[in-house]
Amino acid sequence: MILFPAIDLKDGQCVRLKLGEMDQATVFNDDPADQAAQFEAQGFSYLHVVDLNGAFAGKPVNGAAVDAILARVKMPVQLGGGIRDLATVETWLTKGIRRVILGTIAVRDPALVREACKRFPGRIAVGIDAKGGKVAVEGWAETSELTAIDLARRFKDAGVSSIIYTDIERDGILKGLNLPATAELARATSIPVIASGGLASIADVKALMQPEYRLLEGAITGRALYDGRIDPKEALAVLAAA
Repeated sequence: MILFPAIDLKDGQCVRLKLGEMDQATVFNDDPADQAAQFEAQGFSYLHVVDLNGAFAGKPVNGAAVDAILARVKMPVQLGGGIRDLATVETWLTKGIRRVILGTIAVRDPALVREACKRFPGRIAVGIDAKGGKVAVEGWAETSELTAIDLARRFKDAGVSSIIYTDIERDGILKGLNLPATAELARATSIPVIASGGLASIADVKALMQPEYRLLEGAITGRALYDGRIDPKEALAVLAAA
């Protein structure tokens, strides 16, 4: 079980959004590479990074900040936001990103995801962001009629390394992970699933250790880590003791 600290990039800064709204951003560090180094020093083993501007623009925007993070830390980094073509996938993987997360393009062009998995085995993840169980795209600005489970099943045999499932209605407001829905998705697919959106306290971390949720690959933590609601040492100890 992996606990992924999150760095969300907006205008070159490390921020957290509330319910996915770009105008509801709180800046936690104006040096994302420094933040990444702090997470590594705290003992985290895998970093989750999202280019928020890129998600809306449909192309990488915070590339310089990502480059700085890669130059600063040794732990693997997964990156999402604005990655919509194979050339961009290859560029990031060549630069040192361990795996890229494809979100909007997974809905718009599933064949591209399959081709990416074929070219870069084990290094392609799919981001499924849902609102009311329906998949949202374009930086959460639009909601489709596709359910999260339907989208996951599209990639059953594609070679996707993991699915990052975000409950938008919980993201950034510390309501707690939607573990029942995440586990339901995990049971519906053979692809490993990571929980995201709303992790609020050490209780959420401990909940991941319950038998019905141990099938998950891990969870992403953001705001609770930044504002001190979760102590990194304690959280990592909980997972290590399992």
